[in-house]
Amino acid sequence: MMFGYGDEWWMLLVVPVFLWIPFGPLVTAGMGVWCALRPGRWPRLWSVLLPLLPVAVSAILVTLPMDSWDRPGHTRDVLHYVLGYIGGLTVLPWLLGHGIARLIRAVRARRGRTGSDGTGVPDTP
Repeated sequence: MMFGYGDEWWMLLVVPVFLWIPFGPLVTAGMGVWCALRPGRWPRLWSVLLPLLPVAVSAILVTLPMDSWDRPGHTRDVLHYVLGYIGGLTVLPWLLGHGIARLIRAVRARRGRTGSDGTGVPDTP
């Protein structure tokens, strides 16, 4: 029994949903950078597991109760949720972090191959 009521345990699941709005893009962008710099199973697994709770709980809250699907405009609301919350707050920052980290890594590797003076001749010690 929390806050004087016996049925407010579900708030423990909703709090990460609200925290995901300001901090989720930063976390997923960091996970994208981690995946770009250290390819392997564990970074990719954590990139899926970390946003699983806030995204799954919010998806359940949007889709349930099932009788609300008959209401006009509910399908549009679900589409906006998928585009905004899942796409904009979770997937897009991961893709941006991953892409920018890969781009910077490729530019640095190319710069290291061509030499520091830009002539294309490798540096000799």
